[in-house]
Amino acid sequence: MKRNLYPKLAWHGILKNQKTYLPFLLTSIGITMMYYIIAYLTYSKSVYEMRGGREMQMILSWGTAVIAIFAAIFLFYMNSFLMRRRKTEFGLYNILGMGKWNIARILLWQNIMLFMASLIGGLGLGVVLSKFSELCAAKMLGANSPLGFTIEPNAVRNTVLLTAVSYGLILLYSLGQIHVSKPIALLRGEKTGEKPPKARWLLALIGMVMLGVAYYLSITIEEPIAALSTFFVAVLLVILATYLLFICGSVALCKILQKNKHYYYQLRHFVSVSSMSYRMKRNGASLASICILSTMVLVMISSSLCLYVGSEESLRTRYPRDIEITVEASSDIPAMQQIISDVLQEKQLTAEKEQQCTMLSVSGLLDGDHVLMKLEDNDSAYIDYDKVLMMGIFTLDEYNRLAGASETLADGEILIHMFRKPYDYDTIQLGEMTPLRIKKQVGNFMEDGNAVASVSATMYLVVRDDAVLQEIYNMQKETYGTAASVLQYQYSFNIEADADTEIAVKKEIENRFSTAVDNGVYLHGYSCRSLEEQRSSFYALYGGLLFLGILLSIVFLFGTVLIMYYKQISEGYEDAGRFEIMQKVGMTKQEIKKSINSQILTVFAAPLLAAGVHTAFAFPLVRRLLILFGLTNTPLLIGLTIVSFLIFAVLYALMYKLTSHSYYQLVK
Repeated sequence: MKRNLYPKLAWHGILKNQKTYLPFLLTSIGITMMYYIIAYLTYSKSVYEMRGGREMQMILSWGTAVIAIFAAIFLFYMNSFLMRRRKTEFGLYNILGMGKWNIARILLWQNIMLFMASLIGGLGLGVVLSKFSELCAAKMLGANSPLGFTIEPNAVRNTVLLTAVSYGLILLYSLGQIHVSKPIALLRGEKTGEKPPKARWLLALIGMVMLGVAYYLSITIEEPIAALSTFFVAVLLVILATYLLFICGSVALCKILQKNKHYYYQLRHFVSVSSMSYRMKRNGASLASICILSTMVLVMISSSLCLYVGSEESLRTRYPRDIEITVEASSDIPAMQQIISDVLQEKQLTAEKEQQCTMLSVSGLLDGDHVLMKLEDNDSAYIDYDKVLMMGIFTLDEYNRLAGASETLADGEILIHMFRKPYDYDTIQLGEMTPLRIKKQVGNFMEDGNAVASVSATMYLVVRDDAVLQEIYNMQKETYGTAASVLQYQYSFNIEADADTEIAVKKEIENRFSTAVDNGVYLHGYSCRSLEEQRSSFYALYGGLLFLGILLSIVFLFGTVLIMYYKQISEGYEDAGRFEIMQKVGMTKQEIKKSINSQILTVFAAPLLAAGVHTAFAFPLVRRLLILFGLTNTPLLIGLTIVSFLIFAVLYALMYKLTSHSYYQLVK
């Protein structure tokens, strides 16, 4: 009998508190399911063998770490609430003669039951839905998923390990809470309230300053590479500022409202403001968490969806033409062109929208009007990557041919075109060369996918003749040695063919180049790229980001709903007694209901509004980050961000409605 006592008490405790344990269990099952699905796709051989599957698996592997961290945090959050609710029960056991070791055995059995239910339910649903998720991934990649149903052992192993570690840590935390608590403290644990917090004006002010700095960084950063390095700083500042403002700033706001007699001394406001002021420390942390999670969902969904919808545009921007061939300019160009012509003729195809140019590509650090070419060895660790500059250098004849212009240059004059960065000087000095005078800045005169792919700014320089070009080449050759760039010839064109034919043409050109080199034809440093061959990688990258964004958004929505629910339940238990007393001293049920509506509407509207403001100020930073992916369609990002916010607002209102019902049931 004694052997079965502790499992029975554990099971009875779960059943008695099913209103609080059921959401915990469902969320735990949901997180376990999502983790298995992502792990399954990461390890799946079927996904690996799809065109672009490797890239997608690399991206999805990031999600496993995010979900693991999220699971640990939120399971701890939920468990802390459950322990608070059951401290009275454990205190009663203790006073009736049950030692803390006996209570620990009850907690052990309780955690075993929840662990097994989470693992079986989560793994079961994950296994069932894994094939569906694989089909969705294949759809995004434009590939076919093989028939058959499989269970991935590595995914099962990692899922079991994550769940076991999470529940093991929860058990240790719960045992620690019981160990350090006194019987009387346990008995009164549920009724122990928080002291009304003081208005911490300094912390609230610090939060406002931090938020202002984060917003300023987001608005003022112009360079995409700078946006990349600033993003994590801005995110950290926003998170810290949000918690400070909701915890300390909200208390300060309550104090201000209490001083406003016309507002405060209304029955519905008096009760709600007093209640919020009394418990705002705990409320603030929960509301800040809701705000941060909501912002994460909005930013992830809008940006990842924008990338996927605009993937074709990004692909065409990165690869302006179907086939692109690059070779050293000193190579046998006529022989190369003849090979290309022969392949196209055999395939009965014609090269269209041809672009060919000879260009010297050089990199350096832009410091004012000086491009630094040589760094001391001890300076390499202190490079300011915002100053990194890629340069494409052309002769005047080449520029006039590409642009259809008739420009002229005097000795020491150049033309420039800047991509992703302004240049506000009249001269420019390359290394130790004599400064060159800028005659004028010209518009874009060629489609260069390499500039789009580069995270750094690009400057196109047009010099007078081959002599100046050779001088620049010799200078960078002396500077960089074996790592120096060479003059390259680029030839790109379109063909009217399907994807398989285009890839076949590209491969055939490469094979004939290789054969020609073996036969003594000088084709040095050649490369050949096909748009259709790169398409799978693009869709794998953007499809993987969208897939991961959707899965993580679902997980974060789990967390948002859970925080809302437990907050409502927690406050419902605490407010039930107070509203009962108020009803006894004369308040009507209608007045109490108005007071409740005023309180919870104020409380739950704040995170949504704050998330909307965060998302709006994050927009400039996100837009510049997307430029690094080749996406420059700002109207598309604006539209998807607005649509995402409206849909989320509807879901948020629905979540609020469902969770607030639990509160009304407790306080009525």
